[in-house]
Amino acid sequence: MVRSINRATILNLIRERQPISRISISKVTKLNKSTISSIVAELLDEEFLVEELVSDNNIGRNPYQLRLNPQRHFVGAVNFDTKLVRVAIINLNGKVLTQKETAVKNATPQEYVKEAINRLNLLKSQLSISTLEGIGVTISGLIDPLDGYVMFAPNLGWKDVRLSDLFKKYDKNKTLFRFENDAEASAVGELWYGKGEIRMHSNFVFVSVGAGIGAGIVIDRKVIEGVSYAAGEFGHMTIHENGLKCICGNEGCWEAYASDKATLKRFSERKKMNKRQVIIDDVYRSALDGDREALAVVKETGLYLGEGIANILRALDPPAIVIGGRILAVWNIIYPEILKGLSRHSFFGIEKRVKILPSSLDERPRLIGSATLVLSEIFRDYRIIK
Repeated sequence: MVRSINRATILNLIRERQPISRISISKVTKLNKSTISSIVAELLDEEFLVEELVSDNNIGRNPYQLRLNPQRHFVGAVNFDTKLVRVAIINLNGKVLTQKETAVKNATPQEYVKEAINRLNLLKSQLSISTLEGIGVTISGLIDPLDGYVMFAPNLGWKDVRLSDLFKKYDKNKTLFRFENDAEASAVGELWYGKGEIRMHSNFVFVSVGAGIGAGIVIDRKVIEGVSYAAGEFGHMTIHENGLKCICGNEGCWEAYASDKATLKRFSERKKMNKRQVIIDDVYRSALDGDREALAVVKETGLYLGEGIANILRALDPPAIVIGGRILAVWNIIYPEILKGLSRHSFFGIEKRVKILPSSLDERPRLIGSATLVLSEIFRDYRIIK
């Protein structure tokens, strides 16, 4: 057990601070040099690490620097969204090597899973990868991550679906599978691979804006799930009593006003179009091009986002709110509106102390989050407490 903890400590330190020398690892961890040398040799043999000699004229003997090996040990990522199956293959550094998004119509859970496995196998073949260390799967909805049991996913129309059984049925390689709500997984991805200011925060709420709205609550760098795995379901909090009908059956939910689906609906109504003739990316492109109706609709979404965030501040008072989703394409338009909506509905000036940040992940947070579910198993989710 002690060796396992030491191994995880070293592996995580290299992940966070690469490139790093054995001497620096010893200084940070306080482990003796023989323990570090033994474990590093083991990790090199297993091809988790590579080492390189870095030249520095300011020192005498140049040390070997250690990095994670980007050419070995890959994981699969799957995200199920409304009428979409997204898959990707990701390396140990959290870099997306390849990804694919496929539209599915009126599909059953079985067809979603079958499509995901087929697409992953195709991507593996294209990259000449024989095996994956595991596959992380995320959906928008209530899911028990321990056994992949979907209790309710309203935007997918799923209820009482055992995803783990379906994946085992279509996967013949006895792969390790991990499951999670997509917003919570996105929060984990931000913790692991986030950049810039977000790295300064060990407490924040990740708000995922898509067909619905979900949130991942991070406290002391841990994602809070709740006893029924429903923590962070802010999309279904009421912001307007007796308001618009939500897909969950209630009225006035935040999701019914600030989700991509709500934005698309308002745009279609303004343009007097069938909403099937346009997708959310079209709305955002039109707003960026200066289309008056698109701009008005996107700004309205920003105000609604701020209104919902005000309620999150009342409940949790976090130092930062991180927003992810396609809506980041119009960040410069919605950000001022979010602040307006927040200031109108907040209290005691707490909105002035919270940071509203766009996700710092270069790729889709949901896919990075899906991959991190498996990567955390490899790294054993152990870290040094400073």
